[in-house]
Amino acid sequence: MMPFCILRAPGTNCDIETKYALEHFGCRAEIVHVNQFLKGKKDLSAYSGLVIPGGFSYGDHIRSGAIMGKIVGKKLGTEITKMADEGKPILGICNGFQVLVESDILPRLTGRTLKSQAALGTNTSSKFEDRWVYLRNENRGNCIFTRRVKKLTRMPVAHAEGKLILPLDREKEYLNYLEEHDQMAFCYATNEGELAKGKYPENPNGSIADIAGICDQSGIVMGMMPHPERAFRMITYPDWTRTGAEGFGDGYAIFKNMVDYAKKV
Repeated sequence: MMPFCILRAPGTNCDIETKYALEHFGCRAEIVHVNQFLKGKKDLSAYSGLVIPGGFSYGDHIRSGAIMGKIVGKKLGTEITKMADEGKPILGICNGFQVLVESDILPRLTGRTLKSQAALGTNTSSKFEDRWVYLRNENRGNCIFTRRVKKLTRMPVAHAEGKLILPLDREKEYLNYLEEHDQMAFCYATNEGELAKGKYPENPNGSIADIAGICDQSGIVMGMMPHPERAFRMITYPDWTRTGAEGFGDGYAIFKNMVDYAKKV
């Protein structure tokens, strides 16, 4: 079976749901503590893909994802970059997205002079946002995770620091760069499919340009604040008993895309 690594740390709490989603497609999803790699007991090169799940790694004592992000960037950054260069898909969900940004693995804007190219700051509402939101698939085909994903989807968010921030003095430049290189993955939207345009609660955190997820230029690495593993089956949706909806939810396609792509590598 194709091996996938789910990288956990103290405080991770969405690893089981992520394992369930990957194993549905016949993968061997292994939840591995980051210390196993730091101590040389595990090797990332042995895996066909990597997911950094949601939660509160190391208690988010400094800021969300900061401690794990610095550990990953300094100790495992080379290995993770090599995985991406080899075409092995990497997905960061919520806290995992924060880890990828804190470790400078995302957004990887080639040729930019600043090392820290983005941050995920405190929600504009100044509170933990736990709600279902609509997302618009904004990618034009570069991102392997968004292929076959509907234009308008619905997934839950659960975070206090999900506001994507770009360097203020180069904000427009960086936004243009993300757009030109097809690094936009998902944006917050209304239930009618229009961009949220910063309106709360459609945009739950005040993220610039309504961005809910981005990928790197290769499309192999993606980070997103909403939780696709919590929207894998319709029975997890808050209105499933009223709608009578059955089967798979909108998060299904993201994991299927990841596994299908890994099989081709």
